Amino acid sequence: MSFKVTYAIDTLDTSPEVKFFDRFNEVEDYLSEEVERRVQWTVDHSQTSISEEERQTLEEIEHSLITIEQFQE
Repeated sequence: MSFKVTYAIDTLDTSPEVKFFDRFNEVEDYLSEEVERRVQWTVDHSQTSISEEERQTLEEIEHSLITIEQFQE
């Protein structure tokens, strides 16, 4: 099995990032790192302090921008 991961910048993104993986644990590793990187960028560039609840909301938003497709080669 192989996996296709599509990760948009926002809901209107017409050119989302697309990556292919051979194993699901590679998908998990990539998404864990990428979600953390994007959320941390938002936190670092925020003009106000971000609470833990707001950070969790940011993570949920990031996860909503991801689609994973499984296919056979």
